[in-house]
Amino acid sequence: MPYHRYTDVYSRVDVPLSSYNKREWPSKQLTTAPLWVPVDLRDGNQALAEPMDPARKKRFFELLVAMGYKEIEVGYPSASQTDYDFVRLIADTDIAPDDVTIVVFTPARHDLIERTVSSIKGITNPVVIHMYTATAPVWRNTVLGHDQASLKELIITGARDIMELAHNMPNVRFEFSPEVFNLTEPDYVIDICNTVTELWQATPDRPVILNLPATVEIASPNVYADQIEYMHKHLERRDSVILSVHPHNDRGTGIACAELAILAGAQRVEGCIFGNGERTGNVDIATLALNLHAQGIDPMIDFSDIDEIRRTVEYCNRIEVHPRHPYVGDLVHTAFSGTHQDAIKKGFAAHRAQAAAEGLHESEIAWQVPYLPIDPADIGRNYDAVIRVNSQSGKGGIAYLLETEYGVELPRRLQIDLARRVQQHTDTTGVEITASEIWQTFQDIYVVPTSQRVVLLSSKSYESEGSARIEIHLLVDGKKSICTHEDMGPIQALTASLLSAGIELEVLDLKQSSIGSGNDSEALTLIEFRHANGSGWAAGIDQSVLSANLNAVVTAANMVLSQ
Repeated sequence: MPYHRYTDVYSRVDVPLSSYNKREWPSKQLTTAPLWVPVDLRDGNQALAEPMDPARKKRFFELLVAMGYKEIEVGYPSASQTDYDFVRLIADTDIAPDDVTIVVFTPARHDLIERTVSSIKGITNPVVIHMYTATAPVWRNTVLGHDQASLKELIITGARDIMELAHNMPNVRFEFSPEVFNLTEPDYVIDICNTVTELWQATPDRPVILNLPATVEIASPNVYADQIEYMHKHLERRDSVILSVHPHNDRGTGIACAELAILAGAQRVEGCIFGNGERTGNVDIATLALNLHAQGIDPMIDFSDIDEIRRTVEYCNRIEVHPRHPYVGDLVHTAFSGTHQDAIKKGFAAHRAQAAAEGLHESEIAWQVPYLPIDPADIGRNYDAVIRVNSQSGKGGIAYLLETEYGVELPRRLQIDLARRVQQHTDTTGVEITASEIWQTFQDIYVVPTSQRVVLLSSKSYESEGSARIEIHLLVDGKKSICTHEDMGPIQALTASLLSAGIELEVLDLKQSSIGSGNDSEALTLIEFRHANGSGWAAGIDQSVLSANLNAVVTAANMVLSQ
């Protein structure tokens, strides 16, 4: 791999440290959400193999509004008739609430600016006209054929065109993006931006947005943060500027770039909900927002039904969200690993116990469950998929599934025994096993063993000659036996009857619970038993607790005979 070819092609652009002084961003913390601007309808749409048709654009726009976004970039009206028509739809209908700012995108070219201004006529919402020009050396020299001076003049001309064409629109503000900012000389960008904010007459009441894109991510996030902080500290009319960022994800660190940029002075973030965009995508603003949520900061956007959001985005983009995508993926709250499952199971138990002890609902106490940075319920997820079992799983995951799906709590030693048997199955098949399959496996092993050599025909308790008696009728290897015992409980009497038939076992422990809840629930008895050749577990199920107890002992007897 010829790695040496890349040392000078896109050399990273550092800020001039001599005039920068001390960095402040490394010691800061995120405390509030930035202004969010989803660009799915423009930048994200341009990156789709099949751009959105009008119906999909409308549905996506309605989703963004419902989620609470107050500024939405809706299109590139000079680039396609579809985008132009969609902007006109906003102008001619009431699909945009009055408090939502509409952003339209245009290059710094007179005819395209003119068509862009034409598209927004009649819109009563606040509107931002977003003008861009690439400023990095390779772009301005190779793509646009300009040097610094002539490119600056092109930008000034475009900014003047916007000012002249939209001067009589009081609801319109302006935005400028020096595209590929992160590869442009910092002082050249400052000079251009200062010129633009002066020409556009930026004031605190009518601020100009300066958007600084990492159009092609080429350096580590700390470099981008330095560049943003340098701009933040050196721009003129800073109180009349909203400093915005638009990171891409070529190095896989777009989210880190955005977070550090906010620490460095950025107030606004452009991106796509789940990061769709050219190449490896725009920054993922859902992840950014939910990262804030996970730190106890209000993200100002509603993700309480994230699966519905995902379904809409997948429909509109015709691209599936990866199952491991942060927060939204199908598997992001799922543990297969045995150690993870055990920790999550214990964490859930501790969380519920704390809530009960404090007399509070579980949602009212601090979330501290291992391996789950947020409560899945916060984003509309249930706990069904939190733990799933495959060959990597352990007793904790298996026990959790039985407890959550069937209400069955297993003693730890039984958890270990069942886990060993389930893992034999998953190792053999190589596939995931469901809760219902685990429950069936449990019944096959502990409730209905292969051997049926012992059958309990009946048990009867009665008083005789002043003492309590119990009569046990058994069928052992086809032979009937009747035993009567005085002053014994049912289980003790049954084990004594089994001993009379040559089957010796001792019940070491017995635990009773129920399967499910309500009037239709069944009793479940779990016993640990010992016999001449070792020990084991057995279970009994019945509507009657007594019958469940006796069934468990009979199952144990059949296990002993099968060895």
